[in-house]
Amino acid sequence: MIRYILVRLGMGVVTVWGAVTAVFLALHAVPGGPASIILQGGAGGGDVNPAAVAALEQELGLDRPLMVQYVTYLGDLLGGDLGDSIKYSAPVSEIIAAPFGNTAILVVIAIIIGCLVGISFGVLSGNWPGSVLDRVLSGLLSVAVSTPGFVIAIFLSLFIGLRLGWFPSLGYRPPEEGFGPFLYHAFLPSLALSFGFLALVGRVARTSILSVRREDWVRTARGMGLSRGRVFRRHVFRNAINPVVTVSGLQLGGLLGATVLVEQVFNWPGVGSTLLNAINGRDYPLVQGIVIVFAVVFILTNLLVDLMYRFLDPRVEG
Repeated sequence: MIRYILVRLGMGVVTVWGAVTAVFLALHAVPGGPASIILQGGAGGGDVNPAAVAALEQELGLDRPLMVQYVTYLGDLLGGDLGDSIKYSAPVSEIIAAPFGNTAILVVIAIIIGCLVGISFGVLSGNWPGSVLDRVLSGLLSVAVSTPGFVIAIFLSLFIGLRLGWFPSLGYRPPEEGFGPFLYHAFLPSLALSFGFLALVGRVARTSILSVRREDWVRTARGMGLSRGRVFRRHVFRNAINPVVTVSGLQLGGLLGATVLVEQVFNWPGVGSTLLNAINGRDYPLVQGIVIVFAVVFILTNLLVDLMYRFLDPRVEG
């Protein structure tokens, strides 16, 4: 087990390094250079003063050799320094701290909703395949997985928020004003995020349960007189949950990406909105910092999923 953890940790470190390097090289491959694009205010902003470009490159350290910039950047990252925002003239880590917490709340709630609803749908469909209930639930999951997240977000905001008035259709309450109002405003954005996730979880859970139920040892357990419920709890569910854990971890990246549009629909001040504003404002250090944080969170989550998979199924080899 220790060897397995060390191998996965080593792979995680290498993957994080690869993601950081890819982000660094991508931003330095911008035609004309980042400094020129920043001064233009966009890709088609026209010509800029070469002296101004040179001054900004010197201020940002872009006039140094690429390898020197790369080594300096890695050293800063190891020290926890993501750089300074051009637009806000403040450390990137300070700018994204609060929005990242807001987004994390949405993602966590979405995962909870997705797992509870998705696994429940998968269990019901998998235990009664071909029934009316199975066809209805499978149809609902198909609709959920094929509908874009921003369409679901707009529908929830207009129908549940504005028409029914059950939850706020827009806005945000900081946690300092009470965690209850904060969660009340966070529910609809989280629900919109959860649809695609719960659909995938439900379909994987159904398929996995059907596969495990066909195993010989399940039929043997039933033949020994064990009740259907006990066989499911003790044998089927535990063996069928592993693929669900895997797909849940892999979908974290999709949830983080979906927050960009969902937060715009609900006017939620999260890191997705911050990323979109940074892209529009050509704030490259801020864009770079957010992308790296996304990549690190995604990689660490997949590392955790690997470890959970080994815990759930000791037969997995390191």
